[in-house]
Amino acid sequence: MALKTFRPTSPARRQMTTLVNEEITKYSPEKSLLAPQKKNAGRNSYGRITVRHQGGGNRQKYRVIDFKRNKDGIPAKVVGIEYDPNRSANIALLSYADGEKRYIIAPYGLKPNDVVMSGETAEIKTGNALQIKDIPVGTIIHCIELYPNKGAQLVRSAGGFAQLMAKEDKFAQVRLPSGEVRMIRVECRATIGTVGNLDYENVSYGKAGRIRHMGIKPTVRGSVMNPCDHPHGGGEGRAPIGRPGPVTPWGKPALGYKTRKKKQSDKYIISRRKSK
Repeated sequence: MALKTFRPTSPARRQMTTLVNEEITKYSPEKSLLAPQKKNAGRNSYGRITVRHQGGGNRQKYRVIDFKRNKDGIPAKVVGIEYDPNRSANIALLSYADGEKRYIIAPYGLKPNDVVMSGETAEIKTGNALQIKDIPVGTIIHCIELYPNKGAQLVRSAGGFAQLMAKEDKFAQVRLPSGEVRMIRVECRATIGTVGNLDYENVSYGKAGRIRHMGIKPTVRGSVMNPCDHPHGGGEGRAPIGRPGPVTPWGKPALGYKTRKKKQSDKYIISRRKSK
């Protein structure tokens, strides 16, 4: 992957970069794997905004991704790598030997005509999915299940990878991209390799309109609001926030304040993620 820059014909073009999608080989999605997607613009069933800064954007159809990888022992040929507007990673279209087609998250290095497989008989190579008990310690993995047969929930975004650190009895220790080391049951599945589209995080959007096309609305600073709208608001001119530290619109501390409550799954976390 590489980044494309533009001639500075406008202030936006001066800063804008886009991905040169060398990985992408297929440009039309598989129609049988498309599903409609309804937008709610951050509103709940009462019509009230519960998630701010959402709305608008281009229309998209959802690509049905196979996160379970439960067709064991059947080889699948990679038809092509496609763009997915719903996620940062690219997706790969697989055609199984029995004729069924499925999408998976495209790992780095996977190419058309490669053959992938899932199950305990699969080799340890990029794109293959196995239970953690069948994966050697030290292997780089992604698309990890938290619960057996539920489907991958961890490490699915572009450039993400985790490492299998150890295995003991019913649990394995996995180091996640955040630095957190977590215990995961050995019956859970994971895919070998790193998620592709590595340069996604380096893209500079260049102009506000490009973000609006993604369905993200502008974020306004609290200090320029009225005091009835935000705790930072009000005052004559550029006023300080008047508090020991910044807070959210609802008065909760915004920096360095731990919001995670005690959860049942805390017992599976061996070491917390790295503090910034």
